[in-house]
Amino acid sequence: MNPQLIEQLRLRLGANGLPYEIPLHPQFVHLTLGLFIIAIIFDIAGVLFSLEKPIFRFLGLATIRSSFFDVGWYNLIAAAAITFFTVAAGFFELLLANPPLDQKSAWGLSAGLTMLLHGLGGVLLLGIIVAMTVWRGLQRYRWRKDASRQVQWAYLLAGIAMLGILFVHGTLGAQLGEEFGIHVTAANTISKNVYSK
Repeated sequence: MNPQLIEQLRLRLGANGLPYEIPLHPQFVHLTLGLFIIAIIFDIAGVLFSLEKPIFRFLGLATIRSSFFDVGWYNLIAAAAITFFTVAAGFFELLLANPPLDQKSAWGLSAGLTMLLHGLGGVLLLGIIVAMTVWRGLQRYRWRKDASRQVQWAYLLAGIAMLGILFVHGTLGAQLGEEFGIHVTAANTISKNVYSK
């Protein structure tokens, strides 16, 4: 925790170590994840549309291939936009964190190193999501605008690999809350009671 920052900003921190009751970063993270995952799944569904078409017909669902790509595109744009807020909220909350010094995570990392990796990884993921959005936009409006399949296989493979990277990165973030108790009201309340005795 940075006492000078707290004093300069005149923040009144609650039991969770934040100036608000519910941490914002995890809320934004889940929005980013949901939008990105939906974008990739719908682009995959658009690519595999010819295999799925009989299933949709059997279920009585009127679908067209371009609709899947529309959902993928607009969800990816939303994911890229919200990720800026996700990273900003994450850095603000990291600045106010008070990590334990004597604990290790299940991966054998200290709280400080986990915070560092999670913070740097967040910036890297923001860059990748924005780059994938630009790549997807070029495919949609330039390279494949007249093709029935709007996305390249390389883009889909990058999106699937990105899901794995997001899982690893999310696990680091989960360790910060679950194992180190950073910005967890119950953990902070218990530690204050233990140290005050």
